[in-house]
Amino acid sequence: MRKGGVILYPTDTVWGIGCDATNVEAVKRVYEIKQRDDSKALICLVDSDARMQRYFRNVPDVAWQLIDGLKDSDAKPTTLILDGAINLADNLIAEDGSVGMRITNEPFSKELCYRFQKAIVSTSANISGEPAAQNYGDIDPRIIDAVDYVCWSRRQEHKPHTPSSIIKLKENGEVTIIRK
Repeated sequence: MRKGGVILYPTDTVWGIGCDATNVEAVKRVYEIKQRDDSKALICLVDSDARMQRYFRNVPDVAWQLIDGLKDSDAKPTTLILDGAINLADNLIAEDGSVGMRITNEPFSKELCYRFQKAIVSTSANISGEPAAQNYGDIDPRIIDAVDYVCWSRRQEHKPHTPSSIIKLKENGEVTIIRK
């Protein structure tokens, strides 16, 4: 990923396609692999609230309250869409200046984020419009062939996984639930 590579990896939700969230060319490749219009946003994973803070001009108080509540290991993974994104690839940031980010608690993706020391793109491992891959065996071979590396962790797993909840938080405190 440090050289612009794209990976396939298990996350705290479904399998994901990932890359360095600060690398414009790597993000472009993710859009191409998914056959997705680059006007549709991608989300990022980080390992901690401290790292998340590096990517926004201002994190509203309500976001910190939600993040504190999500630290419980039983909490459903939740992606926060926040305004004022900074220090990320331009083609990752939505037209309104926002980006979706999630602090992962799943051991593999958390360690990956920690070791990489940057935000990692995390978009479902599927062709745009097709169902998300809950397990490695569900991934379209075109995705597997298109990435530079496929992580070994959790390939044998066969259990249901669901995408994260998504909550949009405006700087003015307005809260919108995008996906429960």
